[in-house]
Amino acid sequence: MTVVRSLTLLALGALGAPLPLPAQTREDYENPPVSYSTTAPNDAAQRIEARLASGALKLTGSDKDIITTLLREFGVAASSQVIVFSKTSFQRGRINPDHPRAIYFSDDCYIGWVPGGLMEFTTIDPVLGPVFYAFDPHPAAGAKGPRFERDSDCLRCHGGSFVREVPGVFVRSVFPDVRGEPLLRHGSLVVDHRTPFEQRWGGWYVTGRHGTALHRGNVLGREDHNDQLVFEPAKGANVTDLAPRFEVSRYLATTSDIVALLVIEHQTTMQNVITHAAFAARRMLAYQQNLQRDFKETPTAEPTYDSVKSVFESETRAVVDALLFKDEAPLPAGIAASPDFARDFQAAGPRDARGGSLRTFSLDGRIFRNRCSYLIYSQQFLHLPAPLKDRVYQRLAVALSPAGDPRYHYLPADERSRIAAILRATHPELKSRL
Repeated sequence: MTVVRSLTLLALGALGAPLPLPAQTREDYENPPVSYSTTAPNDAAQRIEARLASGALKLTGSDKDIITTLLREFGVAASSQVIVFSKTSFQRGRINPDHPRAIYFSDDCYIGWVPGGLMEFTTIDPVLGPVFYAFDPHPAAGAKGPRFERDSDCLRCHGGSFVREVPGVFVRSVFPDVRGEPLLRHGSLVVDHRTPFEQRWGGWYVTGRHGTALHRGNVLGREDHNDQLVFEPAKGANVTDLAPRFEVSRYLATTSDIVALLVIEHQTTMQNVITHAAFAARRMLAYQQNLQRDFKETPTAEPTYDSVKSVFESETRAVVDALLFKDEAPLPAGIAASPDFARDFQAAGPRDARGGSLRTFSLDGRIFRNRCSYLIYSQQFLHLPAPLKDRVYQRLAVALSPAGDPRYHYLPADERSRIAAILRATHPELKSRL
């Protein structure tokens, strides 16, 4: 038995709002040039909405039938399923350890579903970043049918309080009690690839082998008579069967794969970094151009003021750091992916002539064999403002060169060479830049 003293950390996440929060002041991204909430997205939800409205797509059957159809429409594999039982969603009243919430994901879409409840969709718009929707599979009589409703309520937690002032997606680790209620005074954190293994997945079900190392998944906590947290992580180790914990037949898969959880944590972190960099670059260029007009100068699309250059430098470094997994926490020996998730995830994305890919798992101390994020191919990355993206490419070229950059010397020369070769062969904008 482990008794843990109260921590002072407090953060929110798990791809959903945990508790009602006070109204926030207006965020910068709601103003020009971003104008987040008033800008129409151009994402998969809008395309599927058009198919529903025209009658080209019809949703029939049970909730399980409907979620299966929608996963297919969004190109999301059921094998990506991860399961959260903490009450960290706006549907918290429906969620508990016996009736958890499933999340399915692809490179640009997250789908949350509690059987019997609403479906939550987050798509990654190339310009706006994450866009949040609620979807009622069984709308009230008289409604035009199921529709994707852009949900501004999600911004109470996903709107910048916990992800550096941008709309963000994130994964949260908490200490849940027997009802799934987070015991917040004992700590909570938002997880990324730097988070130590032993602090991950509190409030999540986790399937898969991971040797002798312990994590926080699959475990319920409680407070003793001294209000200290009693938490026994050994009870959640190396779980391969979730059937004793909840009715798995209600869901699309029987797993909440440990490697899928590692991937979603990297992916959400990378997307937040891209969103932050894109918004900051657009905002600073607009600021510069406004000043140039005020001073009767010719507005420029390149940073010229020192303050603007400084922001671009900082954001460039943040993007490349995230792309190259800087400060990734070491993984313990013995981690194994579910065959279905590993197959589906690694089959996606381009490969070079030798079969090299940025999606190949290592799981020998780190997630990927080639430590450069596969999201470098994403539309969100490709739509970064050109002056910022050019700087990212310049810094990346130095980092992957034979001499390298001391900041990234944790990447050995042979790995840098493999990454550069893969990108030259497969990336639409890097063939002549590396």
